[in-house]
Amino acid sequence: MTSSVTHHTAEINGTSLHYVSAGTTGSPILLVHGWPESWWAFRAVIPRLAADHRVFAVDLRGFGDSSTAGGDHDAATMAEDLHHLVAHLGVGPVHVTCQDISGGPVFQFAATHPGDVLSFTAVETALPGYGMELLADVTGGGSWHVGFLAAPGVPELFLAGRERVMLDWAITSMTVARDAVTEADLDEFTRTYARPGGWRGTEGLYRSALTGGDTIRALAGARPLTVPVLAVDGINAPFTEQTMRRIATDVTAVRIPQVGHFVAQEAPVAFAATLGDFTTRVDRSHRDHRTPPGASVGY
Repeated sequence: MTSSVTHHTAEINGTSLHYVSAGTTGSPILLVHGWPESWWAFRAVIPRLAADHRVFAVDLRGFGDSSTAGGDHDAATMAEDLHHLVAHLGVGPVHVTCQDISGGPVFQFAATHPGDVLSFTAVETALPGYGMELLADVTGGGSWHVGFLAAPGVPELFLAGRERVMLDWAITSMTVARDAVTEADLDEFTRTYARPGGWRGTEGLYRSALTGGDTIRALAGARPLTVPVLAVDGINAPFTEQTMRRIATDVTAVRIPQVGHFVAQEAPVAFAATLGDFTTRVDRSHRDHRTPPGASVGY
């Protein structure tokens, strides 16, 4: 299902971002992975969306095959990376999708650069300032790995040579559809996290998740999302929906049943159909409101 993608590198915002693309017509969709993932998390979704859209899936800085070199790996910097990537692609505005912990940088991108965004889709997403911090509270049911991954230098110190063990634990513990992530998929994720500096993106993103609550709340208060928002929940329903309703004005909520946290990997057919239907509806509304009577439309 991944043979139709092409691989690219964009030298932007002081870093080198790897991304893949597929599809030649239709409105653009930008897919942003969570943890422990890379663009590969959308491997089975991309071909299904590409029939009607131009699809792009990026490796955030410090993840996948994007650069792990110096510089900041925090959420605010990643948000600016996305802005520069959209400009580099020349396809904006885009339907942007975040998964899991990438909600922080993707929300900052959408709120700070609203002209870049047609719609916002959040998948099993928590935001700093709106409950993300609770996931690190081990006394209240949170998980040990959040603080561990946020500690500077600690993941690489303890996980060098054991990347696969950590990734296997994370994916297994948060997956309901057990056969969704294969050994070959785990090999691919492990390859990228085992690179020199392969945990830098993870560390920066998790630190931002634990320290960025005030920033996110202030931004949401000043610039709530006004574009259509799709909240997609799996096993943690209705957490994403509740979060999105606090930072956006137009929210559609969907729960995909019988999946865990990794919706795009566990239910690619259902997720692609849900996202495709949503973006089609947004595109139709956008054309109806923007196109004078009698004018032609198209992307």
